[in-house]
Amino acid sequence: MSNEYPVRVKVSTRYIPDHSAPDEQRFVFAYDIIVRNEGNEPVQLLTRHWIITDGDGKTQEVRGEGVVGEQPVIPPGTEYRYTSGTLLNTEVGSMQGSFGMQTEDGVEFTAPIRPFTLAQPGALH
Repeated sequence: MSNEYPVRVKVSTRYIPDHSAPDEQRFVFAYDIIVRNEGNEPVQLLTRHWIITDGDGKTQEVRGEGVVGEQPVIPPGTEYRYTSGTLLNTEVGSMQGSFGMQTEDGVEFTAPIRPFTLAQPGALH
């Protein structure tokens, strides 16, 4: 898979205190994803690959079809948004990964997702 197609991924995160239990090493985070198609033809998001790393350096990988049960087609000049979440055993961690994408004519490419931080408020100084 090449990486020449103009798809941009933006991420924002938030800590979910109502679902977390710090005393039990349970820290829940939500992440909002925006996948923007800056190209001239529709693209489809087929797969996801996440590498989730906690504050102790322990990693887990998640691979699967689509996101939140969907494999959306994103028309040119538009964006697809979704929210998901993850659970860490530490108050700070990070995620990174990629989406497997395909153009209308079947060309597959990868849309990278740069590393982003997950942190309980006040955990980073």
